Amino acid sequence: MQDYVLFTDSTTDLSPALIEEMDAVVMPLSFTLNDKSYQNHPDGREMPMADFYTALRSGGTSTTSQLTMETLRKAFAPVLEQGKDVLYLAFSSGLSGTYQTACITAQDLMEEYPGRRVVCVDTLQASMGEGLLTFEAALLRKQGKSLDEVADYVRTQGQSYCAWFTVEDLMFLKRGGRVSGAAAVAGTLLGIKPVLHVDREGKLIPMEKVRGRRASLDALVKHYKDGVLDKTGTVFISHGDCLADAQYVADKIRAIGAGRIELNMIGPVIGAHSGPGTVALFYRGTNR
Repeated sequence: MQDYVLFTDSTTDLSPALIEEMDAVVMPLSFTLNDKSYQNHPDGREMPMADFYTALRSGGTSTTSQLTMETLRKAFAPVLEQGKDVLYLAFSSGLSGTYQTACITAQDLMEEYPGRRVVCVDTLQASMGEGLLTFEAALLRKQGKSLDEVADYVRTQGQSYCAWFTVEDLMFLKRGGRVSGAAAVAGTLLGIKPVLHVDREGKLIPMEKVRGRRASLDALVKHYKDGVLDKTGTVFISHGDCLADAQYVADKIRAIGAGRIELNMIGPVIGAHSGPGTVALFYRGTNR
């Protein structure tokens, strides 16, 4: 039996089935929808994801919150009390303060529980990019790798995990400060779709603009084809309640030779900022 427990965030957008396969603990971040608070559980127990996107399409507004020290303490302390250690793979510090909060909490807990360890690693990823990196870490843990070996893998190999995505509604990126108001309005009128990626600092960066939805999906596939390290490797695809578009990308990727492909809906914490119609593609590659 492993002497450490693997933790991550609900921003990984992993399905309950994948979480069970990984034997990981996923901590739910919080969000509000029309001024009512919820927790982003992977199984959607407090707010089904389809309902969340229906509300956004109807003009609903949503904000999000990072994990608190109290939440992290309540999750980690019982593991330490059992004589086990904690490895926590955190939501990108380029997008949230959760990682910094976790580091402070970890230091406090290690002083409280001498001899026990809480190791926090910044994945510099979001959505199923964070999920894919955590999935690979879980595989290493199942192979018997130590806490330090798995943490070192995430730190050293994390930059080879690529994230490319496109959105349907530019107004959600405008609210998050990713595009200007003028650009959002002009892009909407002209049918311009941005293609963005997560850079080496874990931040969302616009990379190119294409005209039309199909062209933006094809752009994701092109980035994959041009930069994937292993064309038979595992690919994760997340989507903002637009399964047909995600499946279109998956079919294209499968035709190139991809092995395992996992699709899942983007949860409310990420979806509040990316909006309905987002499609995101994650894989190991050279073009991050």
